[in-house]
This record gives sequence, C-alpha cells and structure tokens, in this order.
Amino acid sequence: MGKAIITEQELALGCARKERDAQGELYARYAAGLYALCLRYIENREDARDLMHDAMIKAMDNFRSFRYAGEGSIWAWMSRITVNMAVDRLKENSRFRQIPFDEVSGAEVENALEPDAESVRAVPDDVLDEMIAGLPPVKRTVFNMYCIDGFSHKDIAKALGISERGSTSILAKARASLKKVLTDYLNKTGL
Repeated sequence: MGKAIITEQELALGCARKERDAQGELYARYAAGLYALCLRYIENREDARDLMHDAMIKAMDNFRSFRYAGEGSIWAWMSRITVNMAVDRLKENSRFRQIPFDEVSGAEVENALEPDAESVRAVPDDVLDEMIAGLPPVKRTVFNMYCIDGFSHKDIAKALGISERGSTSILAKARASLKKVLTDYLNKTGL
C-alpha cells in the first residue's frame, strides 16, 4: 500500500511538532517551488539553492508561529520567508547596499507602443524569465516583489530601505526596460 496523503493542515501540525516525516513531506512538496522562487532573486544557481535550504530550515524552525488559514497558506508563509531572506541577501551585496540615484530619479518611461497582450502571450515563459533575470538587481527585485510576489510598495520600501515613491519609480524603470527587451524580441522573432 502507498503512503497516505496528508492534508496541508495535518502537515502544518506535524511540522509544528517537529515530526521528521512531516518535515520530509514539507521539503518534498515545497523545495522545488522555493528554489524557483529563489532563482528569480538570486542569479547564481548554487546561491539560490543555498538560500532555498536556509529558508526551508528557517520555516521548519519557526513552524510554531505559523497560523493555518486554509489551502495554500503554507506556501504563502514559506514564500514570504524566502523572499524576505532573498532581499536580506541582496542587501548584503555591495551593489545593493545603496540604491544608485539614477534608479529612483528621473523618468525612464519609454514612449514606444506597448506590445499587445497576444504577442506577449506568444513569448515562451523561459524567455520571459530570462528577460526578468537580465534586469539589474534592484530593478529585478522590485519587479519580482511587486508584480510576481504581490508585495505592496509600502512593504517593498520598508524591506529595501527606500521610499514608496522610490519603489514606484524603480518599478516603472524595470517595466520600461522589460518593454524594450520584449519589443526587441518580438521584432526579431516576428511574433
């Protein structure tokens, strides 16, 4: 007979009690997703893998503070831990310690036409991921936090030590950069 599938709530209870089987199941269910999340913030695969392991350990050590709020709440909680740890690691990086003035000042918004939604959907996901990964660290981090991970500008500002206005400015610049790369790709491939 196969192993019984446990619910997310049972998994949370087992992890809070530090049961090895539950912790193993937690790792099996969430490690790959957390690793993919780490890769969005950390360029180096080894560093991303280390971050994923560290985030997993931190979650396991702190499961008593987790509050189950329905299906998906473990993922939401663990991804928040992971993103916060990724941001902390990026802030330790000398390029990230002080955000360059040109990242938050000026208006770098392109006037070119926006690519239409149908064309964007035709771009393979791995190509879009590469485009995002190609952004400078500050722009990539703000873009990921806001557009993909659902952080507010207030939360981003607090995490990065910048103003909310700075966060919105960096996001606008990240979007403008992505729009240019996306438009170039669409023109080159004829999509």
